[in-house]
Amino acid sequence: MKKIVVFTGAGISAESGIQTFRDSGGLWEKYDINEVATPEAWEKNPELVLDFYNKRKQQVMNAKPNAAHYALVDLEKKFDVQIITQNIDDLHERAGSKKVLHLHGEIMKVRSSVDESLIYEAHKMELKIGDFCTKGSQLRPHIVWFGELVPNMELAYFIAAKADFFIVIGTSLSIYPAAGLLEAVPENKTKYIVDPSSIKIPPIKNIFFRKEKASIGVPALANELLSKEK
Repeated sequence: MKKIVVFTGAGISAESGIQTFRDSGGLWEKYDINEVATPEAWEKNPELVLDFYNKRKQQVMNAKPNAAHYALVDLEKKFDVQIITQNIDDLHERAGSKKVLHLHGEIMKVRSSVDESLIYEAHKMELKIGDFCTKGSQLRPHIVWFGELVPNMELAYFIAAKADFFIVIGTSLSIYPAAGLLEAVPENKTKYIVDPSSIKIPPIKNIFFRKEKASIGVPALANELLSKEK
């Protein structure tokens, strides 16, 4: 079975109503990144950080997977599909995708502030000051903040290097190290970028662009790949 590796960003979730960060009208126009998404912000004002992520969690809980998410599930009928996502929402999982690697954490989980291995499901939980892990430390969002290492990055590069097809959806490919995943894919393998915007990338062979929003371009591409795989 051929392997499809899919790399998704905020664009795929935007169509489900989840605000992006960097686009016009995005979250960083309303919040100072340094006040809500860094280790220093957590030390300075944990209440503000928790309020920000509690609101984000509520937004995710109100959202639903869209046609692009479901199209990626359809690909599992004939392909080994691995999703690598920059998104912290759980829309891929709710759509039914079986293998999802989150690079920047998961909004539906919390973790210990002293032991990164202590991670807890928290789908209905509004995280507050005074919520502790089993070691007695304050729980924090299970999110990779700016200035922190991306723990799954090495695994993501390993997965990308094994791809027969590599599909990029809804990300500008401007933030490293994640943006380098495209360059990790073998030169002779086919790559696709699905995004309504013009994406600037280094010269790469065997790459095809679909300048469409995810809910249109991804189902079309999925149908094309499924029809060719007899």
